[in-house]
Amino acid sequence: MSSQSAEVGRVGSNKLVYFFGALGGVLFGYDTGVIAGAILFINEDLGLSPFTSGLVVSSLLVGAMIGAAFAGPIADATGRRKLVLAAAIIFAVGAIGAALATSAGLLILFRFVLGLAVGAASLIVPLYLAEVAPTEIRGAVASLNQLMIVTGILVAYIANSALAGAEAWRWMIALAVIPSVLLFLGMLFMPETPRWLASKDRDEEAREVLRRTRDEAAVEAEMSDIKRVESQEEGGLEELLASWVRPALLVGMGLAIFQQIIGINTIIYYAPTTLTNVGFGNSAAILANAGIGVINVTMTLVAIRFIDRVGRKPLLLLGAAGMALSLAILGLTSLLLPEPSGVSLVGIITLACLALFIAAFAVSWGPIVWVMLGEIFPLKVRGSAMAVATVLLWAANFVVSLSFPVLLEALGIGWLFLGYSLIGLAALFFVRSFVTETKGRSLEKIESDLRERAGA
Repeated sequence: MSSQSAEVGRVGSNKLVYFFGALGGVLFGYDTGVIAGAILFINEDLGLSPFTSGLVVSSLLVGAMIGAAFAGPIADATGRRKLVLAAAIIFAVGAIGAALATSAGLLILFRFVLGLAVGAASLIVPLYLAEVAPTEIRGAVASLNQLMIVTGILVAYIANSALAGAEAWRWMIALAVIPSVLLFLGMLFMPETPRWLASKDRDEEAREVLRRTRDEAAVEAEMSDIKRVESQEEGGLEELLASWVRPALLVGMGLAIFQQIIGINTIIYYAPTTLTNVGFGNSAAILANAGIGVINVTMTLVAIRFIDRVGRKPLLLLGAAGMALSLAILGLTSLLLPEPSGVSLVGIITLACLALFIAAFAVSWGPIVWVMLGEIFPLKVRGSAMAVATVLLWAANFVVSLSFPVLLEALGIGWLFLGYSLIGLAALFFVRSFVTETKGRSLEKIESDLRERAGA
């Protein structure tokens, strides 16, 4: 085979590995987004109380916390690929069970099962992508996870809209089976990550995987780096709590928590509620929410283009500043301008601020947090460390989602969003003070630098 033909083969293999590696993100996004439209018809069909309706929505988040907690150690022990296959099966079982549920209890149970798969996918997809991608494009490849998530959310919005006329909430939920089957079938033919194989002394298999995306010289150089760093590690809980790992663990935990408490899910889950509070009608609010979904996908594509050029840290700083600014304007507008009756200046400014917020988030904190969680931790404890950060992320998601309606009623939209704006400034300070740039550095170099800074 000529060198040109070999290169074409590597490119084709790359695309399949990255596509199926990221496909779990579509299921993540779809299953978290579809309930926003389905719950309207579920409430009527199953006669849910407000409390039970809340349990139907939040049971997925509880499952996600548990799924993320167990996914990390399982990924370290059994491999990344096997966990993706297991998550695909759980996605399908959860979707079918929820679609066929005849009572609130069964629906809550299967939403919880879906949450287990969502939590596992939120950890394993960025981990898998980070470990198979070459250093020079790792940011863009790992960002595919977030692109798939926001695509899944947008597809869920479209499915909700298409099926709303028939009030077909069961079909809205059941459609998640299609990408579940695609994910399972595709991952049957995808490789395990070379770094996990090397950690289990399966070096020749690791080389074969690397040859799919690298030339021979790059394969040997990367294997040398992997084995050198791997030989310095012990693994297990002792390594996870080691003083030299602690800075990375704290950064990962901070990024995960800030990504949620800065208020993103107040937009994803409650944008129509926010817009109706400033004069929009129900139909106009739902249409505007779909537009916000399009902005989310578009700006994630922008992030993929620039993450390996500009770097992670500058985009995080820019995104935190943009989100804080948009929320501050939104809050002050609501406090200082007259209360609207119908769509007015307050409503237009609010919609513009929500669009700016989602654009700033999508180009920065949305994809980059997932990328960095797959980069900053040492190999032997990468799955377990990501589990700690991801559990905290889902816990923060749960708290924000649960508290927003209560805080909105107690404080009003103005003071509430000013509070989120202050959190955005805190996130900016956190990144500036504690986050280290990972652009253009191999995972082994990132780990070596972590050791050197701690004198380990």
